[in-house]
Amino acid sequence: MLRSLKITFGLLMLVLMLVTACATTQLTSVWKDPNYQKRPVRFMIISVDNNPVTRRFFEDEFAGQIRVRGAEAVASYTVLAEDHQEDPAAIAEQVAALGADAVLITRLMNKNMARGKAPKTLYNPVPYSPKWQDYYGHDNQSVYPPGIIAGEGVVDMETRMYEAEEVKMVWSASSETEIGGSYQQHIKAYIESVMKAMARQGLLGR
Repeated sequence: MLRSLKITFGLLMLVLMLVTACATTQLTSVWKDPNYQKRPVRFMIISVDNNPVTRRFFEDEFAGQIRVRGAEAVASYTVLAEDHQEDPAAIAEQVAALGADAVLITRLMNKNMARGKAPKTLYNPVPYSPKWQDYYGHDNQSVYPPGIIAGEGVVDMETRMYEAEEVKMVWSASSETEIGGSYQQHIKAYIESVMKAMARQGLLGR
């Protein structure tokens, strides 16, 4: 009887841990161009981040989860020299050379101490950008400092998808992600939420 209770308690704790892990990211808005009906075959992944470690982790995790869902994905840092990783023109050349049909850009907008409270650190808002080069170029001037996703609090993240050939935004999502402890775990939870949202709208396989 005691062993059975221990097993039951252990299962309940495992379920609680899984539910808590899934709840760290909450999508606050999702938008898709109703005229865009394609499913991208190859993505270029770009993380706007001054910290090369978290930038590479973001891009690798996005690329890995996209591949699992049946599309190809290239992390920008793997095809760009370090001194060109912040150059929209150099990135555009690689997008064309790789035959990518979509560019996925993710960035942090601000950091709060808790949900619903005023932001502790606020970054310049990025307006609607018809071209991904404009969006990336604008945000690159106000990129957040290294280490901002460390510590505890809530970070507001944004991911935008641009159609490469016509160079226009076709999908976007904003979210709140609770942080604290391992930043890798929270990045994975955030990206998983984005992938599920994209899959629901037919942009990726399930």
